[in-house]
Formats: sequence, structure tokens, C-alpha cells
Amino acid sequence: HLDAAELERRSAAALAAYDLAAAELSAQRRAAAEVLDRRVSDLMQDLGLRGGVFRTRIDPATAPARTENGADEIEFLVSANPGQPPRPLAKTASGGELSRISLALQVATLDATHLPCLVFDEVDAGVGGAVAEMVGRQLRTLAASGQVLCVTHLAQVAAQADRQVRVSKRSVGGRTQTRLEPLDGAARIDELARMLAGANVTETAREHAREMLEAARPAPRRRVSASAGGS
Repeated sequence: HLDAAELERRSAAALAAYDLAAAELSAQRRAAAEVLDRRVSDLMQDLGLRGGVFRTRIDPATAPARTENGADEIEFLVSANPGQPPRPLAKTASGGELSRISLALQVATLDATHLPCLVFDEVDAGVGGAVAEMVGRQLRTLAASGQVLCVTHLAQVAAQADRQVRVSKRSVGGRTQTRLEPLDGAARIDELARMLAGANVTETAREHAREMLEAARPAPRRRVSASAGGS
């Protein structure tokens, strides 16, 4: 049997070993946070958040705490606009900004994490043109390591997908039904043209759609799905 003094000695040794491991973990977190902050901030510039800044705050826990995750309090901070100090991500970013920052985080940690399927909604909210194309390219980058599903209304994003599905709703017998229609060939070109030009699809819009698909096809990728909303 162990006496009280031996138990106290072993307890103190275990706590000292924990504190040493927690300190090493904190140091590694701070080093990793510097790299992460730089990568995410750089990606934000290309995703329509020019001048935005991402920061990771790592502080000792306010109350002495020894948990399986270490003894740190961690919070993500973001400034989506130049000149504004970084503030807590959960309280600052809008829905569209949050989606794009989430996309930047996923791309920045692509080598460190693997999720079999990612779903993005409104990731292209409030953007268009070259920024929308860059969003599509970043989604395509993510698809190199897993499946990406993206709900989008922008042709620049949908054209980057390996597969495109049209989502529509209709009323049957007083009930609303949602229809998913895989698009290929001419049907996909027509849908992209509609997303570009609206209800009046012209041959010019179709030609633009063909060019977008051709430009998005350089390197084979794994599965990416884009859902184009409609009614």
C-alpha cells in the first residue's frame, strides 16, 4: 500500500509533467498560429476581403485549468475591412464573410486535415467577377483531397465544378417538391448561360459559358459538385 506522502509525491510529479507538456503545446500553438494567420490573411485578399486580417489569440486560461487540450484559451479574431482592429470572429463576420473565411481556413490547413466532405453555402455572397472565379478555384483546390458541395448562383463558381446539379422547386398537389437535375453537355452550357444572362439566353452567353468551362478544365480534379439554385 502507498502512504499519503508517496501519493502526494506522485501527484506532484504528474502535475509537473503535465505543466511541462502544456507549456510545450502552447509554444507549438503559437508558432503554428503565426503560419496560419499569415496563410489565411493572404487567402482573404483573393476572396473579396481585401485588407482583411486573420489573427489567432492564445492566452493562458483565466482560471488554473488542466485539461486534455492543454491550458490555453484560444479565439479566432478577424478584421474584414482595412483600418478595423481584429475582433472575435463569431461576433464580427457576416454570413458570407464567415463562409469565405471558413474556405480560407480549409485551404490553409489542407495538408494538416482531411474531411471527406465539405459543404459551402453563400460562400460567394456579395462577390462577382474575378473574385467569384477565385472562390471557385479555391473550392477546386479543396476538392483535390475530398468531396466539395457548393450551393451557388454564380456561373464563375459553378463552371469550376467537375459536376453541376440544377436545383429547382415546383408545386404538385399543393405540396412543394425539390428537384435535383444533373447537368452535362449542352444542358450545362445552357444553365451557365442562364446564370450569366438571366431568362433571355443568347448565343453570346452560351459562347461565354463554353469559354468558362474550357478555362476551368486544365487539370483533372477529384469530385466537386455545384448546385445552382433556381425556381
